[in-house]
Amino acid sequence: MIIQEQEQAITDYLIFHQLPLDILLEVKDHMLSQVADIQAEENVSFEEAFHKTQKLWESEFRMTKYSVFYAEEIPVIVKKIVRARNNRLLKKSVLLGLVSLALSFIFIYLADDADHYTDLFRIQNGLFIVVPIMIWAFNYKMLKYIRHDHKYKGKLFYTMYQQNAALTFSMIGLMAQIIVKDGRYPYLFFRENNYSEIGYVLVTLLLPYIIQVLIIFVMLNFFGHKKAVVRIEDFLNAQV
Repeated sequence: MIIQEQEQAITDYLIFHQLPLDILLEVKDHMLSQVADIQAEENVSFEEAFHKTQKLWESEFRMTKYSVFYAEEIPVIVKKIVRARNNRLLKKSVLLGLVSLALSFIFIYLADDADHYTDLFRIQNGLFIVVPIMIWAFNYKMLKYIRHDHKYKGKLFYTMYQQNAALTFSMIGLMAQIIVKDGRYPYLFFRENNYSEIGYVLVTLLLPYIIQVLIIFVMLNFFGHKKAVVRIEDFLNAQV
């Protein structure tokens, strides 16, 4: 049975290795279980079991680079978890983006003319600006948690999603530039057989799709970030 002081020793060890708090809580559960198993199976003290566990995890705490999201070095285990979760969220984002792309093709055949399609094009892509802004407006208390410099005791990031949140505003800016453009080219291509602007057709369909995928990705990250913050706050309150 691991007592509170021993649990705190594991927490302090993980803080020393600079894990974001959400990953720290996840890894801590695994380490607690592993230490308890070693104690039971080998009939050794907590200190010895904890030392053996540290040796087993040693390679996971080596520092490495993950320049896509982190300017500074991070532990290997953080990179593994962040990359796995980002890959999973990106797959969901791609699939949801395909739904929106399919809707673009439906609008081509529902539109009365090129101007009507341009209006539908702007409304559709405008939603990818309005909806994220509304979500942020309703969750304004989360703003402090997305700051790059917001850290627990000045040492640890709150969540691994914190590094992705800044992408939201740059993607919204790009989408704002798209919706002011003329979106008629796909309509002209598919409905009026005008093949003279094939390059514009591809750009008008694919560029919004890519930005939509990225906006979906950062919003999924936001919801993960929000869920993680709740768990972290419960953890920090229990430490008081």
